[in-house]
Amino acid sequence: MAQVMFALFALFLVSVCTGQDFCVGKCPHYKVLEAYPDFEVRLYDTSTWITTKIDSSQSSDVLAANSRLKDYAKKQTEAGFEISSDTWPALVKVTDGKGDPEFALSWFIPPGTTTPENSDPLVQLESKPEATVYVRVFGGAPSIQSGQENAKKLREALITAGKTFDHDTYNGAGYESFFSLTHHNEIWIYSA
Repeated sequence: MAQVMFALFALFLVSVCTGQDFCVGKCPHYKVLEAYPDFEVRLYDTSTWITTKIDSSQSSDVLAANSRLKDYAKKQTEAGFEISSDTWPALVKVTDGKGDPEFALSWFIPPGTTTPENSDPLVQLESKPEATVYVRVFGGAPSIQSGQENAKKLREALITAGKTFDHDTYNGAGYESFFSLTHHNEIWIYSA
């Protein structure tokens, strides 16, 4: 009986992280344009996000940025707006320009959500236009290091496939709580 229960549990874990089923709840809409062994080409619809700066790659700074977004969502909900704190993915944007990398954390705002005017200098309301995005999927607990490793792998695959892309910026997308038993993570690199 224990083996049957383990097998059913293992099948459940596999099923929650395959295909578009990985996104439970409210997520940005996209369609897959092409699929390669190491990545997908997706066309994302126009979308809205709340974004705040992450001071460094230290875990404490990522947690502080997350708390800032949670506080913002709570204040806006109390003011009568519909800013939810349970939408996915959470994006960590990494810009590797000249000097030290810059980091930002964003939460998706579902279409039709009533949003306030930008009133918090630490949190910006962003509208992202429709875009073609190259996406690499990977598992394991999300981290800046695993994001960097997978961004490098995605860039190499894009060069091999002859794709043009933004070489300086990538986004790490997480679809579950850090404490989840399973993780569906993605690296997004925008087409140039």
